[in-house]
Amino acid sequence: MHKKINRKGMLLAADLCVFLVLLFVDQFTKHLAILHLKDKAPFVLIEGVFEFRYLENRGSAFGLLQGRKVFLLVVGLLFMALLLYLLFCLPTGKRFIPLHICLSAIVAGGLGNMIDRFRFDYVVDFFYFVLIDYPIFNVADCYIVVATIVLFVCFLFVYRDEDLAFFSFHRKAGAGNRKEAK
Repeated sequence: MHKKINRKGMLLAADLCVFLVLLFVDQFTKHLAILHLKDKAPFVLIEGVFEFRYLENRGSAFGLLQGRKVFLLVVGLLFMALLLYLLFCLPTGKRFIPLHICLSAIVAGGLGNMIDRFRFDYVVDFFYFVLIDYPIFNVADCYIVVATIVLFVCFLFVYRDEDLAFFSFHRKAGAGNRKEAK
């Protein structure tokens, strides 16, 4: 039992390290964007394809919910609490390390954007794909999108229902019902 608790503690410490590194990178890149892009012409990396362009996003993804700071902070905190709960519930086996990393990345991305919203009343965005006129985004958004895609792929192709039974609130009742049915 002690070994299992120690392994869980070590894994959560690793989650915290991943989270802190990702959060630092996000906040640092936003700081650079403020220093080098704010009130300046876009920095073109590939003409007609990609540039760094400063934007103050006062809404959520794709600029939705403009000016709803309190709502976005409350929803963000609730969602972050759910993700942290899931991180603590995840099993400690090597098989679940991708889930730990993905959830840590999503939490880092969400908190990174929440820090901006709290400090500045907006989120600093600066990546812009001109070629497809995709909405301007930031590093935290990349964490959230990439980690969510990886989670989706893992849930579809890597993990079986039994592997994810720890997510179920009804697992004990369900297990008893299966025994009775046999």
